[in-house]
Amino acid sequence: MPNLKSIRKRISTVKSTQKITRAMKMVAGARLNRAQQRITAMRPYAVTTGKVLREVVLAGPHAGGGEPSHPLLAVREEKKALYVVVTSDRGLCGSFNSSINKRTEAIWKESEGSGRSIELALIGRKGRDYFRRRGAPIREVFDGLWDNLGIESARRVARRVLTPFVRGEIDAIYLVYNQFKSAISQEVIVQPLLPLQNWVREEEETGINSQFIFEPDRGTLLERLVPMYVEISVLRALYESMASELGARMTAMDAATKNASEVIDSLTLQYNRARQAAITTEILEIIGGAEALEQG
Repeated sequence: MPNLKSIRKRISTVKSTQKITRAMKMVAGARLNRAQQRITAMRPYAVTTGKVLREVVLAGPHAGGGEPSHPLLAVREEKKALYVVVTSDRGLCGSFNSSINKRTEAIWKESEGSGRSIELALIGRKGRDYFRRRGAPIREVFDGLWDNLGIESARRVARRVLTPFVRGEIDAIYLVYNQFKSAISQEVIVQPLLPLQNWVREEEETGINSQFIFEPDRGTLLERLVPMYVEISVLRALYESMASELGARMTAMDAATKNASEVIDSLTLQYNRARQAAITTEILEIIGGAEALEQG
């Protein structure tokens, strides 16, 4: 029979843990509301930036003919790609990080022996630790990005990943992150960032060639629009990932709180049974002692 004192200690420990998980759930829920507001405000801006850039790109020469109007519009055979992988710095958020890491690892393994190599730019401690242990081809690691998330953080990432693309060291850039669907649902997204070859293919297939008069000239617009598009895309991925992490943590802590309640109920029942058995044993011992005295 379990010791009553040890059961009481376990109940007290689980209750303390339950208080922590309940508090973490409430904090994640409060932060999630703010994160959702940022995503709601960000998405239209990101979509519009992409549309404007698309119109400017489709209005001029592309990979099908002529030199690119901007170095970031260059389309090359994809021999080496850079994957910007967004994870969190902290755990206790269910499968949020593991789903990203496993998806990226699968892409890495598939690329081996295929004549196409990849490198990783890692955002978040969980991704960094995971791929360092596996000896992955890591090009960049961005530490401390979540401490002060904003456009400057996205600009820092964009500049570091665009430099090798401009130099021709890599041929394509992809974003890998969790897209926020709801507090209980996140989806791993592998988003092509550069080159903008999908737009070129659409132009070739549909024959679309927008005719606009640009002010200032098209080259000046591209000089600003292309880096802006990359920065906004990175910032949107970071915001989506943060909201997804908070949603995953809130869900995980809610499940942990419910599990703690079940454990407390089970331990309480076990404690009551043990206590009842101890009382019964004491009563039987008293009755046995009394009968022995009477017989003596």
